[in-house]
Order: sequence, then structure tokens, then C-alpha cells
Amino acid sequence: MSSSRFFVSLLLLPALAVTLARPAWALATFDEVRRDFRPSDTQVLDRDGQLLERVRTDPTLRRGQWTALADVSPALRTAMVLSEDKRFYEHSGIDWRAVSAAAWGNLWNTRTRGASTITMQLAGLLDDDLRRGGSGRSLGQKLGQTVAAQRLEHTWRKDQILEAYLNVVPFRGEIVGIDALSRTLFGKAPHGLDAREAAVAAALVRAPNAKPAVVGQRACELMRAMEPGSRPDCDAVDMFTSAALQRRGFDASEGIAPHLARRAVAARGDGTQGDVRTTLRAPLQRFALGTLQRHLRELRGRNVEDGALVVLDNASGEVLAWIGSSGKLSRAAEVDGVLAQRQPGSTLKPFLYAEAIAERRLTAASLLDDSSAQISTASGLYIPQNYDRQFKGYVSVRTALASSLNVPAVRTLVMVSPEAFARQLRAAGLPLAQNGDYYGYSLALGSAEVSLLALTNAYRTLANGGRFGETRYLPAPAAAQDGSAPAIDQRAAFIVGDILGDANARARTFGLDSVLGTRFWSAVKTGTSKDMRDNWAIGWSQRYTVGVWVGNASGAPMWDVSGTSGAAPVWAEVMGFLHRGLPSRAPTPPAGVVQRQVRFGDELEAARSEWFIAGTEQAVFAIAPGAAAESAPRIESPADGTIIAIDPDIPPGSQRVRFEADGRGVQWRIDGKPLARGNSARWLPWPGRHLVELIDARGQVVDSSRLEVRGAGVVTGAKAAKNANR
Repeated sequence: MSSSRFFVSLLLLPALAVTLARPAWALATFDEVRRDFRPSDTQVLDRDGQLLERVRTDPTLRRGQWTALADVSPALRTAMVLSEDKRFYEHSGIDWRAVSAAAWGNLWNTRTRGASTITMQLAGLLDDDLRRGGSGRSLGQKLGQTVAAQRLEHTWRKDQILEAYLNVVPFRGEIVGIDALSRTLFGKAPHGLDAREAAVAAALVRAPNAKPAVVGQRACELMRAMEPGSRPDCDAVDMFTSAALQRRGFDASEGIAPHLARRAVAARGDGTQGDVRTTLRAPLQRFALGTLQRHLRELRGRNVEDGALVVLDNASGEVLAWIGSSGKLSRAAEVDGVLAQRQPGSTLKPFLYAEAIAERRLTAASLLDDSSAQISTASGLYIPQNYDRQFKGYVSVRTALASSLNVPAVRTLVMVSPEAFARQLRAAGLPLAQNGDYYGYSLALGSAEVSLLALTNAYRTLANGGRFGETRYLPAPAAAQDGSAPAIDQRAAFIVGDILGDANARARTFGLDSVLGTRFWSAVKTGTSKDMRDNWAIGWSQRYTVGVWVGNASGAPMWDVSGTSGAAPVWAEVMGFLHRGLPSRAPTPPAGVVQRQVRFGDELEAARSEWFIAGTEQAVFAIAPGAAAESAPRIESPADGTIIAIDPDIPPGSQRVRFEADGRGVQWRIDGKPLARGNSARWLPWPGRHLVELIDARGQVVDSSRLEVRGAGVVTGAKAAKNANR
């Protein structure tokens, strides 16, 4: 033994006694250290273990995943050993030659590299008592570190020591471990580092916070040592180093399911660490995201930048895909469109007709009048319009729902009542913010706000024969009970599903070659909210329910986007992906429904086979004689109960109310005084309550309407002068 080694050994004896007297981390095995390793990110996985997203959960440092030594590039392993411990594979924890050189250097006040080996550094990193402080390690810490390194070498293999060291060594700033360094500075995994990148990485261990020029110089020297005889371009290395140290390529969150991933990490909430497994399917998530983004790029000229999509498993309620936004296409990518509250438009109509059918107020063959309607409400006159601003006359419920006609839906809600409809929506999992009377008859056209997730799950309720069940995105225990409960009449749910799967019934609005048609059985409904702010397509097959929303997170209206050009193409592509090689069959009719052949009077619709709740079936549907022969003149506008407000900013003489009527040879009378002849008239409104009467050619009153005018009348004389002096 050399004199310097003997001298150092004498110094180690007290430290050795202290180290053996206390429980030391060095007694831990390599497997235990690896098990206790905690990345700063949580990996969110799909149902099969595929990575969906990384979510930053430790803001104090940046640490990636544990990287096996076999997954570290050979260049990096070589650079690290040459830089930090040239005789790593020769010594048993202490490099005595380096210790001797350091001792002589200190004796003669000569600057040396130091004698700390990779094993000693690892010991200091894993034991808090040996961790380096701001002013360096004390003599006792150095001696304890030396003893710990020797014990470590006795219990671990060299490859385990180097692997652990590469995973826990701090590099620069908050970066700890080779995985975080590789992804942050070089944008790649550790196995892909080349010689230049490896040299920069190793140079950072010696001086983590040094200036780029210093790191670059050190890296160039390492490259020469790694390839003796080579002449690297140090200027190029310096430029590369400066650029690398400015990169921050390791985003806080990265993947294909950012919104769901954050919810999954937060929902786990049990204090456990490690990966989070979800119910999603990574291939489906990736396809759906790509489809949504591609379609939104095609709609870019129509002021559309956001979208959201969710896919549910009908049987289990598991979420199979969750896309909260269009990502980089959106200026509000953090907003989760799956949970945002928005007006659903016509997508609420299936639940309205289901309620009316369940209450036996209507059947799928019942006739509804699709014509101009003016409905008096407490807040004024409600005049629903169809999407195409046209009316179809008398149509069956099947046609009205499948073709998404608005006026028949409002007439149906008048039968059912807004509050009864609101109760039905709540039972299907749509928690409205207000009661039905608050929304009034506009609820039939989707004036309430709901989330895409809740709406899609409500359609899943229809798919499941009216049974409502909660959704979930975290795996449930194997013994979990089916928590579904009846929410919609099973017979009505079946009939509504049959209507929404009928391509012929939707032809009046969407045509026979609509994008809504699939090669397999499916049922689907579209919807567009007021001013084209939201566009929806929700539908189901035998196994899946898919919901899609497109619009703008800001609430800005889209331009010329319809039900079949907005969300529907995305819905159809995702449905097609789900059913590649997988059939989808129409549901089996439940007990209590019967199928009968029906025909319609005046050939309003072609004869067909129709489904009924048992006891409501009939063979012929025709317009009631009074309605069919209705030729008596009637007032079309204003409707009874109309309230008119005079605008104070417009001269009274310039304001007129237009009266409209059908019939021949009619004349108008207001408050018992003649007004005009013909089917139309214009009247100067006057504050108060008025009676409008329509007189036929025989002089008989055939129709009447009461209206109220609110606002100031003509101000004259002394009263005007008094007002002027105020």
C-alpha cells in the first residue's frame, strides 16, 4: 500500500465507525432505489398501458422517467466515465490514484480535478446526510461519502451504479437525470444522443450552471478524449452548446389527451404515486384527434377553430376517447370542450318526443302541423322557425324528429309542458340550471346549456333502452356493480332510436346521401344553437356512443356551418373507425311494442310499417275533418295575447303594426271601428289594450285577437310644456 493510501485509510477509521453505527442508505438495494425513484411527471396511460400524456406533478424539479443503462447511448456512457471517473471500472469505490493526486495538489496549492468517483457522487446524491451544501461538503461528509461508496461497491454491480447515477445526477437548473436532460435540451430520448450531445451532457455535470462558452469548451475537450486523434470544430460545438442550453423542449404536459390526463391525475386523489391508467384507447384517441383537427382545418374559412369529442362504451359507460379541444388550432386550448356548458340546439328533441310517446300523447305516426306558429307566453310572443325557414305542412312524428323540424317540436312541447320535459332531461343525466318554466317553449330547440359529456351519456341512455348510468374514465374494480337505473320509458327509447336510424325519414332535410348514413346500423341527431355558435352530432351504434361538438371557445358564431358540414363528418369518420370489421345490429324490440302497417290520408306520407307502444296503434292517420276543411278566414298575425312596445326613439307616426290574414273578402276592425279591407293592413299603435277582429264577406266576425301596446303615446299641449320644464 502506498503511503498516501495508508494515510487516507487512517483518516477513514473514525468515519467508518460512525457510518457503521447508524442505518445507512447504502444498505438499500438497487431495486429499492429504483422503486423509490419519483419522476416529476405522471404518465397517464390508456387501458393497455400505452402512453397518452405526461402531466407535471412536481414543480420543484424536472425529472423524467427512470432510464435503464441499456437505453442510454454508448456515446453518453463513454463521455460520462471519461469526464467524471476514468478508472470507474477499475476501482472499488475510491480512486486512490486520484486521491493521491488531489492530496499532493492540495499540499502544493495546485488546482486538480478532485478525487470524487461516480460511486462516491452517487452515495452523496442518495444520502441526505452526505448531500453537498452551498459551501461544499465538510470533512466528515467527505469521509462518510468515501465509506458509503465502498459499501455500495460491495453490494451493487458497476452497471447498476452507473445506471442509478445517470438517473439521479443534477445537470442544469431544475433538470435532474439523463431523461429530463435529453428531452429538455436535445428533444430526444437518451438512447438517441450522439457524441456531441453526450459531451455537452457530461460537461454539465462538472459545472451545471456554467456559462455556455465554458460548457462548450469542456464538451470539445471531451470529444477529443472520446475519439483520440479527432479534431472537432470547437466553434461549432460552442454554438451548438449555446443553442441547446436555451432550449426547453420538455413541455410540462405532452401527449394526445391533456384534458382527460389532468382530470385523471386529480381524480386518483389517493396519495399514491406512479402511472395512472385510464379507460381510453390510445389508437382511437389518436385517430379521433387527427380527424377533428383535419376537419377543422377544412372549415378554417368559416370561422371555426375549436372542437371536442367523446366516445363512450354503451355497456360499461367507460370513456374510450376524450378530446377537449383542437389543440394548436385553438386560441383557448386549455378550455375543455367536453365539459364546457353550451346550448345543444336540436339534440334535445329525441328526449322530448320520447316523453310525448311515453305519455301516449303521440305515436311515431301521429301527424303534426309544420306551419307558422305564434305561441303566447308570459314574456311575449314566441314564433319558432325551421332551420331552412320553410314549412312542410302536416308531417308524422317520425319525419318531424328525423328531419329535425322545429315547429312540430315546439307544438309537442306545448302538449308535454316545459317542466315535464325538464324532468325527463334531468332523469337522463342533463342537470339543467333552471326549471322548465324558466326556459319555456324554447327548451324544445335547446335553449338550456349542457356539456358534451352529459349529452353524449344521455344518448347512451337511449342506446341502453332508457337506462341511465354514470360514465367513468378510471378502471373500475372487477366486482363493481352496474349502477344503471330506468330514466326513459324503454318502449319510447326504442321507437326514438328506430326513428333516428331511419335514413328515409331524415331525407326531407338531409337527403338520401347524407353523411349521417353509415354502412352499419346507427342512430344519430345533429343540432345547431342560436346564431350558429355551436354545432353538434351525437349518435350511437350497438356498442358505442359518439358525441362531437364544433364551434369557438369564445362563443363567436360560425359562418355557414350546418349540421352535416360541421360536427357530422367527424362523427361519421370516428364511427367508421370503431366499426372496421365490427358489425352493428339494430336493437331488439322490447316487450310492449308492436309493429303495424299504417297509411296516411291525402297521401301525406307513403304507407309503411310503424312501431307503437302497445295500445296506441292504429291503421290510418289523417287530418281531422275540421282541420282539413279549414277554409274560414283567420288572423295569422298578430297572435292573440301579443304585446307590442313602442320605441321612444322612433317618431310615433313612423311606427306601424302589420296585420295579416288568410281568406277572401275580409275586412279589419279594431276596438269596434273599421280599419281596412283585404288580407293585410297597417295600424298606428296606441298605448292600451285592443281588440282586433276579422270580418268575412257576410259581415260576420270570424276571428279575433287581443293585443296590448306599451309605451308613450303622443304628448300634446300643456302636458308637453310641463315635461319640457322638468
